Amino acid sequence: MEPILRLEKVTKAYRSVPAIQDVDFDLRKGEIHALLGENGAGKSTLTKVMAGVVEPTSGRMIYKGRETTFANPNEALHSGVAMVFQETSLVPSMTVAQNLYLGSERFLNRLRGTFISAQQFLQSLNFPVDPGAMVESLGAAKRQMVEIARAVHHKSEVIIFDEPTATLTPEEKRHFFALLRRLRERGVSIVFISHALEEALMIADRITILRDGELVTTGPTADFDRDKIIAAMVGRTLSGELYRKRDASHLRKPGRKVLSVQDISMGAMVRNTSFSIFEGQITGVFGLIGSGRTETFKIISGIYKRDFLRGGQITLDDRPVRYYTPAQAVSDGICYITEDRKSEGFFETMSIGENLFAGMLAAGREDGVVIRKRTLRDLAEEWTSRLNIKAINPDARVVELSGGNQQKVVIGKGLIQKPRIVIFDEPTRGVDVAAISEIHQLINDLADQGLAVVMISSYLPEILNLSDRILVCRQGRIVEELSPLEATEEKIMYAAVH
Repeated sequence: MEPILRLEKVTKAYRSVPAIQDVDFDLRKGEIHALLGENGAGKSTLTKVMAGVVEPTSGRMIYKGRETTFANPNEALHSGVAMVFQETSLVPSMTVAQNLYLGSERFLNRLRGTFISAQQFLQSLNFPVDPGAMVESLGAAKRQMVEIARAVHHKSEVIIFDEPTATLTPEEKRHFFALLRRLRERGVSIVFISHALEEALMIADRITILRDGELVTTGPTADFDRDKIIAAMVGRTLSGELYRKRDASHLRKPGRKVLSVQDISMGAMVRNTSFSIFEGQITGVFGLIGSGRTETFKIISGIYKRDFLRGGQITLDDRPVRYYTPAQAVSDGICYITEDRKSEGFFETMSIGENLFAGMLAAGREDGVVIRKRTLRDLAEEWTSRLNIKAINPDARVVELSGGNQQKVVIGKGLIQKPRIVIFDEPTRGVDVAAISEIHQLINDLADQGLAVVMISSYLPEILNLSDRILVCRQGRIVEELSPLEATEEKIMYAAVH
């Protein structure tokens, strides 16, 4: 079958360093083509070439039988190529309905008509999003749904999804995959980037794997399994290192109680929840989106404020605390590493060293007024080596890094504060298998060093693999505590739902 889109010997270089080099890729009409690889392998760069976000340094793109170069994403969209970015590109100050129809509005619009049309369209996709809600008020998962809906609404012939399921619940993923199958039946061609290898094996017709900016292999999905994909991605298998079932010999015993939470509440999101956190242990927290898991720990970190009256009590080292700003929590040794790295985690136009220095400033560890370039470079070199951050050079801006390396910068920015309690919120979201292994090792090392570690995750194998104790959150409160020895995915999910 003649491909609807084909790339031939495409290279894209930044500062003379190629992000992708001589890559061949083709997409057939009415197929789902999974694009896999480590962070920094060149997946996003390759798809951005297709969508007109970046211009290739060399090579050519054939679209519908003609050599084509898109000047910008808008030109690509009007030609039938849409991209759903990993980091959403919505307008925060506009409603869901306005974002959905942005760029395709009629000359005269009735707000009520637009609202009703958007509501019907979102319902047809099984996306529970209020079309009248402001985008800035939505969580990461619902923003992703709006991005997906907008791409589908434009009736594109080629849709590129970059990590579309990273923020979705299992039920939402099921609806999303059903949507992909419907699109395929209508003849829509789909490029699907995901770090969840099981998803690629389940939904894709063909798989292409990149490593270090170069094409490794392409073939039918039936020719691959998890081990073959990982070996092609990283040059070795990691199946034995990831998501092993815990046994009693690997469980850490709780150390000193450092944090006690009693009946804290914040409106309808967090309701009379209580628990404790111990030194030298990894406390895993699982809950579905909207369960209040993130909000609970943002209260502890001073990002959100609990109810003034009957808001409960937080005790740190047997001392009652109430934080009004994150700086107060940071000065007491509490570090929260956000799930939304782009909006809350780093300054994208600043260098690695400048972001790390900002972390030091937040902790009050730097009194100097003058910032020396050598200091920033030393910080960047130290933490680039410690966290294995892949960058063009130590002066690279964070926006130039891949998603997994950006996540490592966010982690470094938190750890440079020398905290006693580290709260990881979705630490491996949008991260490849090799980086997942490194981040898991880092989390284990922090607990072994005696730090109190909290890991919020929506991925059950991760919870079961890393946690020394598991807390399950539902409807704004911690409803159950489980031991990894007795816990199963079914038990944890049952507690989260019922």
